[in-house]
This record gives sequence, structure tokens and C-alpha cells, in this order.
Amino acid sequence: MDLSDARQAVAQLRELSTVAAGHVREFTGMNPLESSGPAVIVDRPGWIRANVDGFRVVLEPVLQQMGAERAAAGPAGNLAGAVGSRITGMQLGAVLSYLAGKVLGQYELFLPPDPNGHSPTGRLTLVAPNIVNTERELDVDPRDFRLWVCLHEETHRMQFTATPWLRDHVQQLMQELLLSTEMDATDLIDRLRQAGEAVADAVRGGEGNLLTAFQSPEQIALMDRVTAVMSLAEGHGDYVMDAVGPEVVPSVETIRSRFQKRRETANPLDRIMRQLLGMDMKMKQYEEGAAFVRQVVAQVGMAEFNKVWTSPETLPSIEEIRRPSAWIERVVRPAAISE
Repeated sequence: MDLSDARQAVAQLRELSTVAAGHVREFTGMNPLESSGPAVIVDRPGWIRANVDGFRVVLEPVLQQMGAERAAAGPAGNLAGAVGSRITGMQLGAVLSYLAGKVLGQYELFLPPDPNGHSPTGRLTLVAPNIVNTERELDVDPRDFRLWVCLHEETHRMQFTATPWLRDHVQQLMQELLLSTEMDATDLIDRLRQAGEAVADAVRGGEGNLLTAFQSPEQIALMDRVTAVMSLAEGHGDYVMDAVGPEVVPSVETIRSRFQKRRETANPLDRIMRQLLGMDMKMKQYEEGAAFVRQVVAQVGMAEFNKVWTSPETLPSIEEIRRPSAWIERVVRPAAISE
């Protein structure tokens, strides 16, 4: 697109992110505890840089602890650390380069300190080239599609700015997951073999992915907790964007149907990459999380559903995501009885 169209798209995305924030606040009944301005609009390299910064915030404390443990383990620990860090670096580079062309937007939870040493609580970013590319591929109304995307991403910003404990909770889960990695040289070779098998399985059309190939049983249990939180967040975003959509996005049904069809008709290379990187698992999170939110709101209303944001204890487990009535009985019903 030419420069004038690019500038118009950037300006409109900033404007629509603010418009979407108002719709999300009114529909959900949630109130942010901090003021939020327009989204930050980035290109693909900008998105990569932001994510590298975010990974650094999460990983540095973990790497320091793991480095001390490996130094104490002697040569074998140093070997596993040296080889493992290079493998992880290559994986991360490959993942970021692939996702940079796919991601439409995200709420960045983990940001480096500003020049004054203060740690920002989060930032909403929209990847303008990917949004414009997708709306053209789908042949949908640009303004409607941009607002629809903003509704989903602004819901994520609302989740974390209205629930101050949630960011630290997610960071703690991520660090627990990373610190649970206990690999000596033999373990590392075994995990690499499993990763190779996962790649071969995905190419053959199987269900192998790199996430599970590198996970121990302890990590799988921790991953279930992370998956439950992300299923809630993503499902809530999908529920809000489609529930608010008919009122403010006239072509929402066309957008949703074409967007869903696009997800389902990936080319063979995309299909393999999506499976290896666990993106199909993420799509399942959207579906299960949205079904959870939909059923809870239908049964007890939005105000009762919002009790999910009260504390870490009121978050649903992965089993409750798949059986919303169990979460209602555990969190909503006891409160109603006590009242």
C-alpha cells in the first residue's frame, strides 16, 4: 500500500482501539484501574523487538537461577546449558520470524523498565501490515474488520488492567514452568530425539508438536494451569468481540465466517508450522474458552461471571473450562448461599 494509505490505516487503528475500549468496558462491566490511551501500532520488526524485550523480562530471573544450578552441577551441567541455550535461541528466532507475519495484535504483559526505572504494567500493540493484509485476503470492510480486531485485543487489555494481580500470576506460572526444566546431557539428547519425531509426525499428518516434546510430566501439569488461564483470556476475548460485534460492526457475521474458513484452509506448510508451534492448541483454547464464557454468562449473567477475576483461586481449572457447571458450583453457588 502507498504511504498515504498506510498512514490512514495507522491513524484509524489508533482511533478504533479507543472506540473499542469504550464498548468493551460497557459490555463487560469491568473497570480499568489505570488510564489507557490508544494502542501502539507496529510493523513486523517492531512486533519482534517488543516480544524479545518481553521474553527478556520473564527469562532473565530464570536464567540466573538456572545458571547457578548448572555451574554447581559441573561440566555436564555446563554442556547441557550451552547446547540447550543455542537450541532455544534458534527455536525462538524461528518462531518469532514465522509469527511476525501472522499476529494481528496482542496485549504485551512483560515490558522492560522505562528510563526512570518504572516497570510498565502492559501495552496493547496492533500489527498494521498483518491486519491490512488479512482484511484484503478476506475481502471484508476494512473499518469493520479493524474494529472487530480491536474489540478482541482491548478485551485483553481490560482483563489485565481491571485485575491487578493477574499479570503477576501469569508471570509466576511462566517462571515456574521454565524453572521446572531439569535436564542433564542425557535428558537433552532424549528430548531432541522426541522433537525430531514430533517434526516427522507433523509432516506425515500426525499430531506431534514441539511443545509437548520438550515437556516433562511436571511441566505438563504446570502447562495445564497456564492453558486454563489462556483459554479463559482468549475465550473471553472471542466472546466479547462477537457479542459486541452486531451492534457496532455491521458485517461481523461475514467477517467471522470468512476468518474461520481462513483458519481451517491453511496450506500444507502452514498446517505443519501451526501444529509444531502449538497454534492448533491455541485455536482449541479459543473454542473451549469461548464456550466456557458463553455457558457461564447464559446461566448466571455477566456480573456473576466476573467473579472469575476475583483472585487466582477463582480462576477455572482446565477441567472446569471444559465443564463450566463445575466452576459455577465451586465459585458462584457458595457465594450465593452465603449471601
